[in-house]
Amino acid sequence: MALDDASHRIIADLLAARTGQQLTENRRWRVSTALSGLFRELDLHNVDQLACMLERPGEHQLATKVVEALLNNETYFFRDHAYFSTLANQVLGDLAKKRAATKKISIWSAGCSTGQEVLSLAMVFAEQPGRWQGWDIDILGTDVSNKAIAQARSGAYSQFEIQRGISVAQMLNFFNETPQGWQASDRIRAMTRFQQQNILDYPPSPGRFDLVLCRNVLLYFDPQVRRAAFERLAGATAADGWLMLGAGETVVGQTDRFEPADLGSALYQLKKTVPSVSEALCRATA
Repeated sequence: MALDDASHRIIADLLAARTGQQLTENRRWRVSTALSGLFRELDLHNVDQLACMLERPGEHQLATKVVEALLNNETYFFRDHAYFSTLANQVLGDLAKKRAATKKISIWSAGCSTGQEVLSLAMVFAEQPGRWQGWDIDILGTDVSNKAIAQARSGAYSQFEIQRGISVAQMLNFFNETPQGWQASDRIRAMTRFQQQNILDYPPSPGRFDLVLCRNVLLYFDPQVRRAAFERLAGATAADGWLMLGAGETVVGQTDRFEPADLGSALYQLKKTVPSVSEALCRATA
């Protein structure tokens, strides 16, 4: 199933316009596989036919289907388990001290896919009931994919999905078996909410989050779009908050808004601005 350069460009431009993601050469191989279901639905034989359809006026619904098919929604519970251990044992401990007066913690999972990361965070809190009793925990998951967000809101997962990343004890403790699969219990879903949103849009409410997770998202952006994404993340992170990226991502050489923290390679904090000489003099004489 050949994909000529013109068809590739039409589809790549569509993905970039809708999500900011780049359909680079090393991702080109999976286009035909990702679109195979859409091909069957539309009785198409090659990507060139699909590109021609996309060029017709009024094909907004088709364009959405193409973008949804191309998005990589790979995720699972407690992905990169060591990172969650750091969150549970160090980052949340730090936030517990900083937010002791208000007893409120807000977390944003940007690019949450089908919700496993958000529910994993909710389980971390639920497994420490003594520490978090009386606290208001708000965990927001956003994703550019409407399909992914719909599943995240349902909290329902197949047998295969539920077995990826969690123990049998966690499965039985935090999920209920239903005819449709395994559904997250009310006590962890009560801490979560989901909405469709592009990371390049303005940050969602409440605007300043104590912890922001944006893992395995930025690697699909080119440097310019990545810088714009970091600006959005910086605007959404509390001054004393935390940012966690994926294992293959970094702020080094990408942005001047964040700097590495001392709790592992995946954690970052907003860079402290150095006051100018005039500002320093004003403070000293105030």
